[in-house]
Amino acid sequence: MIRETVKLNHLHIAPRKVRLVANLIKNLPTNEAEAQLMILPKRSAEPILKLLKSGVANMVNNRKMDPEKLVIEKITVDGGPSLKRFLPRSMGRATPLLKRTCHVTIVLKESSGKKKNNRFNTVKPKKEKETKKIMKEGERSSKKENKDTESKEGAITKENKRGFVKRFFSRKSV
Repeated sequence: MIRETVKLNHLHIAPRKVRLVANLIKNLPTNEAEAQLMILPKRSAEPILKLLKSGVANMVNNRKMDPEKLVIEKITVDGGPSLKRFLPRSMGRATPLLKRTCHVTIVLKESSGKKKNNRFNTVKPKKEKETKKIMKEGERSSKKENKDTESKEGAITKENKRGFVKRFFSRKSV
């Protein structure tokens, strides 16, 4: 059985936080793991997704494997070197801070079973230029008319919004 190991070293996120994401995708097919990582709001999901895509690309290009048969066999998150910093405190004291890093290792293998139907269809997000629609001449003139009527009403709402923002950001910082 062919295995591919991909590593990400010195990721500047604490290993404890990365393990939360790593445990979600253990033993999943790669397409399901990608779908999970794309919608996960954790900060460590993006680097793990990038690492997973790199491993799949390696298996497809170098080993001529079918990407739909690939499974995450093992994923480990180990602690890396910690950056030692100090936080100034009262009366001339200092508190030590440890800015932790981690090493992520993913082992991919080809599943021996039959191809399963994909539960998820991952679609790459389109760029803004592709999504803009070309407007017709008639639509442009009606848009300008709407802007003129909104400008009179918009002045009141802008002041209200500005007042809210001013109140929100004028609080004392901690």
